[in-house]
Amino acid sequence: MVILDLLLADRSDPIGNVRRIVATGSRVLVVSVITSPSMGSQVVRAGAGGYLTKDHDLSVLTSAVREVATRGSTHSPELALCWLSDRAADRPVLSPQERAVLLAYASGMTLSAAARSAGVQPGTAKNYLDRVKEKYRRAGRPAYTKLDLATRVREDGWLR
Repeated sequence: MVILDLLLADRSDPIGNVRRIVATGSRVLVVSVITSPSMGSQVVRAGAGGYLTKDHDLSVLTSAVREVATRGSTHSPELALCWLSDRAADRPVLSPQERAVLLAYASGMTLSAAARSAGVQPGTAKNYLDRVKEKYRRAGRPAYTKLDLATRVREDGWLR
């Protein structure tokens, strides 16, 4: 587990730093003063499990470290806002519930386990996944199977 600041004294490329650390098998939580939604999206796409701005208190940081260390993900509201406003034609906008079920399911859970993880009934989880599949189909990136969904999650930088 590595906690990484984006602005290092050696002026190295932040995205390259995240990629190199992730390539070693380590999990990365970026904590920075940079509030740029674009930078937040880039570090997550490079493999960071989380991105927090430095204005969060210690309890939030501690929780984020635990989440990322256990293969979860966590993000500042700034990054969440960036994703909600990301209107790239090939990247569908998912509701928080759709995304929660998608991430659980695409990580290898059964539909029932993904539903429990997201705090919904299996039928509701299936409806969320059906909507996610439809959104990807409309975006020109169909996802028919669990493997397809896992691929879309990786392509969109939501799970590493």
